[in-house]
Amino acid sequence: MAGPVIVCEDLRIRLGSGAVAVEVLRGIDLSVEAGESLSLTGPSGSGKSTLLMALAGLERPTSGRIHIDGTDITAMGEDALARLRGTAIGIVFQSFHLIPSMTALENVAVPLELAGQADAFARAEEELRAVGLGDRLDHHPAELSGGEQQRVAIARALSPNPSILLADEPSGNLDAGNGALVADLLFRANAERQMTLVLVTHDATLAARCGRAVRLGSGRILDEMPAESRIAAQ
Repeated sequence: MAGPVIVCEDLRIRLGSGAVAVEVLRGIDLSVEAGESLSLTGPSGSGKSTLLMALAGLERPTSGRIHIDGTDITAMGEDALARLRGTAIGIVFQSFHLIPSMTALENVAVPLELAGQADAFARAEEELRAVGLGDRLDHHPAELSGGEQQRVAIARALSPNPSILLADEPSGNLDAGNGALVADLLFRANAERQMTLVLVTHDATLAARCGRAVRLGSGRILDEMPAESRIAAQ
């Protein structure tokens, strides 16, 4: 491993103000190595999804620092963060976030085009074939199953070949079979492309596939250890 690709220093996020303010993250210190697979676990409301969104630059910290590949992203403007997400960070959400009016191919290719990639459609087709959707290129999201839509979303996240892949409950809306297929695709990207994988999940089996598990509670890190050790101790 080449060293940490993600570093959080005393990361805090407070939502609201005055008497109704809620501290969602309360001093997170976390380092993730290049090529590592890491699960974020904990009960609903523990702050794990907020932490993931902060790593993606989609949630602004109240205080503290986040470094991605040595760059302090908390100092970046929105345009710079968008460029970072278009090149270095791939994101897979629970609810797919595909554009209904676009085909599978367009959903993957258009973000590449906007980022200035000349061979956007060829690259998109390559990624869709890699996730088993070579015969679904011209289908719109409404014509695809939930599992197929999530595979399109994964192809979209992988197409810029980012160094970091963030996934927020990627199998949460899928049946067991499709969930396992989606998980296999994420871990294959982690292993074969040496992408750093950070995965939010409630699924103990999925968390156990990661090299390390971090458990959150009330906005704090409660413990972290090799995932297999923590799952065996539950």
